[in-house]
Amino acid sequence: MTAPIAVSMGDPAGIGPEIVAKSWALRQKEALPPFVAVGDMRAIERVWNGPVARIDSPADAIGVFATALPIFSVEDGGEIVPGQPDTEGARCALRSLELAAGLVRSGAARALVTGPVSKAQLYDIGFSHPGQTEFVAERCGVAPANAVMMLAGPTLRVVPITTHVPLAAVSSLLTVELIAAKARATARGLARNFGISVPRLAIAGLNPHAGEGGALGREEIEVIEPAVALLQAEGLAIEGPFAADTLFHPRARARFDAVLCPYHDQALIPLKTLHFDEGVNITLGLPIVRTSPDHGTAFAIAGKGVAEPGATIAAIRMAAEAAAFRARSCG
Repeated sequence: MTAPIAVSMGDPAGIGPEIVAKSWALRQKEALPPFVAVGDMRAIERVWNGPVARIDSPADAIGVFATALPIFSVEDGGEIVPGQPDTEGARCALRSLELAAGLVRSGAARALVTGPVSKAQLYDIGFSHPGQTEFVAERCGVAPANAVMMLAGPTLRVVPITTHVPLAAVSSLLTVELIAAKARATARGLARNFGISVPRLAIAGLNPHAGEGGALGREEIEVIEPAVALLQAEGLAIEGPFAADTLFHPRARARFDAVLCPYHDQALIPLKTLHFDEGVNITLGLPIVRTSPDHGTAFAIAGKGVAEPGATIAAIRMAAEAAAFRARSCG
């Protein structure tokens, strides 16, 4: 264990600082590896009175982690009020993200966990990426199309083939090439980050009843089935398209290591229903390990001491496990 995990705290006015602090407080119970919080130290102090240690190097986190939360501080000079986001907080969140990603890219930290940010606030300061996933991919020199968002919980992993686009646009965006690229990246990511040598994949249909043989839509026949045939010819263990309403019950979930879904909510609704407090967003296709709790800033409860750290704890644990799998495969 030569380097800590870097955890960017996200928007300082959101619940990120609180859930990072609570994760450290539960470090022994949850058997968490050493991590360093990256962000404005004042954001932690506004919502938590536990021990903190400002560090100048990520390597120092290993020595202080047992007795204090290590913080690599990013200060922007703006006032921090929990529940009241502003542009200064967005700039702090962006600097924290960039610094934490840089620490992992340089090897000073062994994995990246990103806290929740407000896209609306980031857009106000000129942020031009759809989200943190695309930002981190660009900093790693990876084309956004090759970075795959997987949402993972204890009994389900899902990959949305299209993400933050209007539902009306999904049909026109689905192509054989897009599906094939996402499936290949998913299979490689499951092997590299989870140690699954032969991943079993399923793909959901776009339409009700997976199109009902063309009666309810032809995307399954004209796009999804040809993509599945192509991938099977390449040797991938993939099946489908399946009707989405029969794909997420316990027996179906046991058959597959991950399910690809044509649109965002088709993937996230079952994941959040099953694992709302444990869902982790892990980005596949990057040269670094990156995870994130699968929830937002929750400004409405920020500073009230009621935020649940479960998803952040799960994200830290998954980041450590993925980094360990990668280290073993390279050893």
